[in-house]
Amino acid sequence: MSFASDTKNEISKSELSADCCKKAEAYGLLLFTRLFSLQEGNAVTENGAVARLMAEKAAEAAGVFVETSVSVSRKGGGVHTLTIPGENQRQRLLEAFGHSGRELNLRINRANLENDCCIGGFVRGAFLSCGTVTDPQKDYHLEFSVAHRRLAQDLVTLLEEIEGLRIQPSVTRRKGSYVVYIKGSEQIADLLTFMGAPSASMALMQAKMVKEVRNYVNRTTNFETANIDKTASASARQVAAIHRLEETVGLEQLPEDLREMAYLRLQNPDMSLRELGEALSISRSGANHRIQRLMELAKTE
Repeated sequence: MSFASDTKNEISKSELSADCCKKAEAYGLLLFTRLFSLQEGNAVTENGAVARLMAEKAAEAAGVFVETSVSVSRKGGGVHTLTIPGENQRQRLLEAFGHSGRELNLRINRANLENDCCIGGFVRGAFLSCGTVTDPQKDYHLEFSVAHRRLAQDLVTLLEEIEGLRIQPSVTRRKGSYVVYIKGSEQIADLLTFMGAPSASMALMQAKMVKEVRNYVNRTTNFETANIDKTASASARQVAAIHRLEETVGLEQLPEDLREMAYLRLQNPDMSLRELGEALSISRSGANHRIQRLMELAKTE
């Protein structure tokens, strides 16, 4: 199963205790589907748990019977199609949530969110109905696909009002729908927990930590590799200069301090300046000074 499917299954299994929140969840589940209309429409989902919950909530909240059929997708999974037969049944559903079906713009009816706690039920219902979340191994992205512009704007406002979460949603158009989306691992993790998916939230944060550790290791390794390459390149130039001095003036003709350094570098081409200095009981800067003098002498000879 996908991360999004696992998340929806986790939310579906968590029970809400207050009746007002249960009604808000039913409202969120149905409002964002094509079932919520006087015109005959259907809701399609590949998640069996979500399909069952939609049918149950429609029956509980409005006494409406939802027909469900299952077909096989090209991928081999089940596709659940839900319909509400009869205009009188569809009207009953709408009226149960204070809608007529003749509104110029479909919007959230705040009367269905009786208390502050109901926002959580409504948002989780909306996510189950029209939401998805990307696998955190790939990206941090959670979204709701909404058919109506005003409804999308109302959802943005509601998400921004959730106390303590500081959600900052954005809206874009995609294939005729309005997509309300959230970026950022912390915002998404907080919202998942708020909706009743703490395990999914934990999985997201664990994935983030693994990514951060991996990136740190890669940066450190690249830095160390670059330093090794730089040291090896410098050492090769130094060895070549010392060989030039050996062939022209002879190393025995050099002052004692430079002669010691020349022989030490030839015998230890992999040593860093710090290690060269420690071998001669001098500082790194002292070792660098002697190396630079050897390089200058090689240029003049």
